[in-house]
Amino acid sequence: MDADRWLRIALIAVGLVFIFGIYPLGIVWPSGWTWGHGHSHYLMMIIGVYATLGVFLLLASRDPQGYSSIIWFTVWSSVVHAAIMAVQSFTDPMERGHLIADVPALLIVALVLGILMPLARKA
Repeated sequence: MDADRWLRIALIAVGLVFIFGIYPLGIVWPSGWTWGHGHSHYLMMIIGVYATLGVFLLLASRDPQGYSSIIWFTVWSSVVHAAIMAVQSFTDPMERGHLIADVPALLIVALVLGILMPLARKA
């Protein structure tokens, strides 16, 4: 398979996880996927933001080069989000579970899309 096809598959997978996966992860493993020690409205807010992004990633899977700005937004916002969460996890011991859950997950999303985008462009 060429890089463009892998990118399309990755966009679909990430889009579906962003739409349908964050809520179950937050319920099943709250210490790794939700903030505020269970006393926050954060989960619903983040689900709304990421589900919306997931829809746009599904749209991007049809024409990745035409949607390159949303893909690069996903890459860089995932890096920034993971970095902020990592710092906060170190400053709040109750949030350390994020270092083995959503922090690496966001970095994996950024890495996969960030590697596949330039490769798909060259193909």
